[in-house]
Amino acid sequence: MADQTAFLQLIKDGYTFKGESFRIGAAILDGNVLTGSDIFLPLKTMNRHGLIAGATGTGKTKTLQVLAEGLSDASVPVLLMDIKGDLSGIAQPGVENDKIKERMVKIGGTYTPSGYPVELMTLSNEKGVRLRATVTEFGPILLSKILDLNDTQQGLVAMIFKYCDDNKMPLLDLKDFTKVLQYVSNEGKADIEKDYGKIATTSTGTILRKVIELQQQGADVFFGEPSFEVDDLMRISDDGRGMISILRVTDMQNRPKLFSTFMLQMLAELYATLPEAGDLDKPKMVMFIDEAHLVFQEATEALLQQIETVIKLIRSKGVGIFFCTQNPQDVPASVLSQLGLKVQHALRAFTAADRKTIRQAAQNYPETEFYKTEDLLTQLGIGEALVTMLNEKGIPTPLVHAMLVSPRSRMDVLSDTEIDSIISKSKLVKKYAETEDTESAYEILNAKIEEATKKSEAESEEKASKKKTVKEEKSTLEKMMDSSVGRQVGRTVANTLTRTLLGALGLGGRSTKKKSSGWF
Repeated sequence: MADQTAFLQLIKDGYTFKGESFRIGAAILDGNVLTGSDIFLPLKTMNRHGLIAGATGTGKTKTLQVLAEGLSDASVPVLLMDIKGDLSGIAQPGVENDKIKERMVKIGGTYTPSGYPVELMTLSNEKGVRLRATVTEFGPILLSKILDLNDTQQGLVAMIFKYCDDNKMPLLDLKDFTKVLQYVSNEGKADIEKDYGKIATTSTGTILRKVIELQQQGADVFFGEPSFEVDDLMRISDDGRGMISILRVTDMQNRPKLFSTFMLQMLAELYATLPEAGDLDKPKMVMFIDEAHLVFQEATEALLQQIETVIKLIRSKGVGIFFCTQNPQDVPASVLSQLGLKVQHALRAFTAADRKTIRQAAQNYPETEFYKTEDLLTQLGIGEALVTMLNEKGIPTPLVHAMLVSPRSRMDVLSDTEIDSIISKSKLVKKYAETEDTESAYEILNAKIEEATKKSEAESEEKASKKKTVKEEKSTLEKMMDSSVGRQVGRTVANTLTRTLLGALGLGGRSTKKKSSGWF
């Protein structure tokens, strides 16, 4: 038996904070929930990011829901990436059942059902606020990384952006970018090479193929106007709670590249838009990414580096990012090392590979004399987890086996009627409903090509007309020369020219007239 008194003192010292915090559960030791062992989560370090991991059915999504509720109550806006479609229920109050009653008896406290202020969003044509971004907002570097281009191709993309900037041609959607690619390969190649350097046709062809691949995953729906404003993710509801924006991306599971594209652009936009925040008492916003393996599934090395860089830097803007996934190994080590809060639900050891993963996962947590971490990882019950986080000084808290509180909102999806009710009250749905098709690179280049074509046709017609006139004049002269009068005139002119020429040379011949004798 472990020393219970020492353990309780350790938990009290490790999980009591000066700043604002909220309760997420109570500690378990030797299979029993201990009275007076409440586990609190400090808001001050919620911008240090986090991980929620565990096998299917162990309670990851409910933990995510609990954290989102606590943040909203503290007036912190939240963005949830809802991959499975089971997070929308947070908008409605939960219902107390026998399991919840039993849990609350063990960990103490009362269960108060509560729905939360929710905004439903979408990247596609599903119901909700439509999220879009322009190609220009991505910029040449981010777009090149998403398309996995080499240095030469990246240089061409940068040149295309520069050309469009210099000529005031906005790149709003992929149709614009594709049109410029085609233009620099054909009609405009000579003109552009004069000012911007040589263009390799093979590079433009490769880039075009990769853009088409992105389009096949539905990127055309995402790129365009009106572009989403990040301030709309950071709203406070009328009752003072943080708005919970739920991005419903259930159709993204088979389109990981589009999901990665959106995620990176959203993080980059937040980083570029928000000012430096310094050391805040609570974050400006927290983002939860459910089924996070989709972000990294098809990510290139360059894309992973970009994600790692953004995650390192964005916490200085007051934004926290939490990854929710089945296996901690789904998250690259370079990113995993940046995550201050870790909530590890049960892992399953069915194979040798699983057992290796569990050993590796156990090594990611602080050492403790109270638990055998590797063994405990396979024995955790539903709604139980191993927890460690950063305290207000940035030091990891003691590892604790915790029984987590139940969400106060509904642990199920909304009905279609409830979804329609939320959408009908949303101002943002109306704001972003209609796609804008303002004049951009596609229209400008088409007009330019059409003007050049008309000019070319006019010049061709003018040349043809002149040629026809010359031909007609020649035809008239030929007819005249073919007539008898024409032939006579021609002979006379020829004889005159001949005589004049011979006379000038002194070869005019002798006169046939006799000399007059009276002259002497």
